[in-house]
Amino acid sequence: MKRILLAVFFLVMFGGMAVPADLDAQFYFDRGIDHYNEGDYDKAIAAFDKVIALRPSFVTVYYNRGLAYYKKGQYDNAILDLTKVAAEFPKNADIYNSRGLAYLRNGQYDKAVEDYTKVISLNPGEAAAYHNRGIAYSSSGRYEEAIADYDRALDLRPGDANVYASRAVAYVKKAAQDFRRSCDAGNKNACEDLKQLEK
Repeated sequence: MKRILLAVFFLVMFGGMAVPADLDAQFYFDRGIDHYNEGDYDKAIAAFDKVIALRPSFVTVYYNRGLAYYKKGQYDNAILDLTKVAAEFPKNADIYNSRGLAYLRNGQYDKAVEDYTKVISLNPGEAAAYHNRGIAYSSSGRYEEAIADYDRALDLRPGDANVYASRAVAYVKKAAQDFRRSCDAGNKNACEDLKQLEK
């Protein structure tokens, strides 16, 4: 999640619903954005809490607060806020991408896969969604699916060093999985190869 001027982003993202009509709520909303952009996520969350207290129906602020929670590593809170926003804006790929990152960091790999699949359905050319879904697959031991997603990400964004590294890790883990199975079946050479691979 890049450090961006959130107010402008939300105007585009949510079709002009980025700022609340209430002047006090707008003051706290603007303060929250400033704090977020300064990297002070505690103050950003506190400001967004005040907006919610004044305008609980202002859904966009939950997205902002969700991003701040994500930056603080409070993934459960981020997921709750982003889920609220997804219910109101079900066709917005950015929301699912953000929530997918929170699920991924929270170790909820199946949920991350669901969100990245949704991003891909909304925006099939989004290479990052394939990469992130590949990471979720790989993290849950589904290496073949991960490799397929990494391949697709590289088709869309050739030469991406991060995707190559992720795919290499998946290949190594897949190889270790196969060596382990072979070793367990009694192949002593595979046991030795596994030892070498795990060094």
